[in-house]
Amino acid sequence: MSFESPDYAMPTTPQPTPTQRRSRLMAPLAAAVAAATLAGCVVVPTGPSLMALPGTGKSFDQFRQDDFTCRQYASGQNSGIDTTAAANNSAIGSAVLGTALGAAAGAAIGGSSGAAIGAGAGLLAGGAVGAGNAQSSAYVTQSRYDQSYVQCMYASGNRVPVRGEMISSQPVQRYAPPPPPPPGWKPPPGSY
Repeated sequence: MSFESPDYAMPTTPQPTPTQRRSRLMAPLAAAVAAATLAGCVVVPTGPSLMALPGTGKSFDQFRQDDFTCRQYASGQNSGIDTTAAANNSAIGSAVLGTALGAAAGAAIGGSSGAAIGAGAGLLAGGAVGAGNAQSSAYVTQSRYDQSYVQCMYASGNRVPVRGEMISSQPVQRYAPPPPPPPGWKPPPGSY
């Protein structure tokens, strides 16, 4: 059997239009630009957010040395990742994942034009989720940093803030016990 007959034509896939080719090329670029813009909005301090004071009998130079050492220790406890880097990684990852999932869903539903629409929708959704993830990631990283910093400063003999309740310096008022019953007193019948 020959496939060279004039009445049989091989099916061809339609070639994308220039607009479709451009949208395929622009979707990843748009995702990268949006993720970078979103990540640039996250500004978090890279040091402790708690105050520490020099310990009794410590000079300011000793305190500064302890502070430097404890900042390095706290940074090491976070694997060297500062809060800004953690937030940026989280935001970019969510935006890229949202774009990829949106493009895949769009391609499955509507072909090449659906892929571009899906990528755009995925980028928007991924960017929104990324903003929330970035904030949460930054908070957790900052909290972990602060805990390590406070532990180190306390262990080095410095004063650090602690949570607790106020203790009253007034003594608790105690009542005197009742006097004993008079001599010869008997309880009423039927009672203990």
